[in-house]
Amino acid sequence: MERLSRTTNLEVAAIFYEVADLLEIKGVRFKPQAYRRAAQAIETLPADIATVAREGRLNEIPGVGKGIAASINEIVETSSLAHLTSLREELPEGVQHLTQLEGIGPKKAIALSRDFGIRTVDDLEAAAAAGRLRDLPGFGEKTEANILVSIRVSKTARERRLLGEILPIARDIERRLASLDSVRQVSLAGSIRRRKETIGDVDILVASTLPEEVMEVFSTLPGVSRVLARGTTKTSVVLSTGIQVDLRVVEEDHFGAALQYFTGSKEHNIALRKLAIARNWRLNEYGLLDLASGRTIAGEDEAGVYRALGLAWIEPELREDRGEVEAARAGTLPDLVGYDAIRGDLHVHTTWSEGHHSIEEMAEAARALGYEYIAICDHAESLHIARGLSPERLADQVREIERINRAAEDGFTLLSGTECNIGMDGTIDLSDRTLADLDVVVASVHSGFKQTGEEMTERVIAAMQNEYVDIIGHPTGRILLSREPYRIDLAAVFDAAASLGVSMEINAFPGRLDLSDVNARSARDHGVSFSLGSDAHSRENLRSMEFGVATARRGWLSPDDIINTRPLAELRRSLRS
Repeated sequence: MERLSRTTNLEVAAIFYEVADLLEIKGVRFKPQAYRRAAQAIETLPADIATVAREGRLNEIPGVGKGIAASINEIVETSSLAHLTSLREELPEGVQHLTQLEGIGPKKAIALSRDFGIRTVDDLEAAAAAGRLRDLPGFGEKTEANILVSIRVSKTARERRLLGEILPIARDIERRLASLDSVRQVSLAGSIRRRKETIGDVDILVASTLPEEVMEVFSTLPGVSRVLARGTTKTSVVLSTGIQVDLRVVEEDHFGAALQYFTGSKEHNIALRKLAIARNWRLNEYGLLDLASGRTIAGEDEAGVYRALGLAWIEPELREDRGEVEAARAGTLPDLVGYDAIRGDLHVHTTWSEGHHSIEEMAEAARALGYEYIAICDHAESLHIARGLSPERLADQVREIERINRAAEDGFTLLSGTECNIGMDGTIDLSDRTLADLDVVVASVHSGFKQTGEEMTERVIAAMQNEYVDIIGHPTGRILLSREPYRIDLAAVFDAAASLGVSMEINAFPGRLDLSDVNARSARDHGVSFSLGSDAHSRENLRSMEFGVATARRGWLSPDDIINTRPLAELRRSLRS
């Protein structure tokens, strides 16, 4: 059986991200971005980084030069990096942890550590809660309040991981277990099967005739660093990445009921149990039992459980007790968008701005995914940190896209576009004359997140009133486990979007998933249309679209709600440009 690598892509990427952070704290320029680019390429690399290193192919990874390749080899061979150890020792105690909080830059962190003895997040929280920070140089009451919010977000982040980070690892374990002859059925369960945007731990369910063998294989996978508990029906382990994985083995006759039960959510299961109790039945992980006769009514498969309760099948993504049980009883569940329904990606970056691959390379990767089109939406010029395009460079890019389209022989189409910036007053950083030449215009907020809710709402609505804006990108500005959404009246924004014909983006990048599922459903109720975009900065990022679709499904969206489920000609009619 194939073994998990001791040094995973995520572990190598994590080391490089930390190196970048520490270099940035020291005030080093340029190098942090190089390490981050390499980290992004490695964490999305489909191949195992240790294998690529052993085969001498590290130079094929975008952003990996000789120096970074040497660091990768060192990490693969020793599971550590001397350069990182040295950087950690150079900084005052606690600075690295403090700078991970939003609002605490390197200067403030160093001052807190050296001058005031605040070296841990707990120290900082106690000082802020007691009102001791507001009188320090560079602080104030507002900063103190923001620090407490940042600490709350940070604590949540320590307990949960991104779906996009966890799902590939969970699928790999699922595949390995499925390869065992003694395994009859296997499935992910819990929140990861419901495709929640962040995951606490991974649940896997197996039906097997030899549970002891399954548990032995599972608990001895090389990726496992600790076995928390081991039995014949349940084993819990912790992977080297810190992720806890719980495996349950059940009899095949109970697999459907167990899968329903362990998929959850808790609230959804309570709603189902109430239906069972009303019939004098009992529903648990062993099946649906008629208490009067002692007969098992259902349990071998999930669909049978729902059918016996008088319900249509409810997709796992909907099982949150948000009206899905009532809709299943009434036959009004939505026809959810399928994971294969997206015909093209409407938010893609290239080397023209901060992307890792050329237009042609992104087009080739999109073809391999079966797409009919993608929109090249590099940043506009006011976003200097992303090497945004001036109107002149954007015109050059449009001509390049036209040249590539003329040479194409397979019907695949590149759409010219931009991700322009919404200014503080709602103006767009490109002229109408420039925007008029583009196929797709995505407008996004990239700065000024601390405006009041009223100011931000007016700002975004003003941007939508520009006749060339097709899509509002990542509409709440959140970064999962890192940055809270900015204050904005989404109901007012959704009403304006529906009236103006502007689509709201569900940004599929795993760290964003913005709009969220709850906000997407609210926007749908306001009559808003949607665009799904990966916000890809590399070829591998294009595969993030799956997470955007998962969010759309959790938001009760159908294919008709999403403009890029449509063929190109119909899509063009949907775009204001």
